[in-house]
Amino acid sequence: MKNNASGGAVYGLGLIGAVIYYWTQATTFWMGVIGLLKAMVWPAYLIYSLFSFLKM
Repeated sequence: MKNNASGGAVYGLGLIGAVIYYWTQATTFWMGVIGLLKAMVWPAYLIYSLFSFLKM
């Protein structure tokens, strides 16, 4: 049985990086909370922007 779990590791590192980025950019507590929410859905924005750029 083959297990390809490397995508989860990449997503996890991206999530941690996004949380750190958004948290350090926040000027208020609630902007930090919104940043945490943004960090959870960054792949969706990335793919949407890529498809928009490629006109798919």
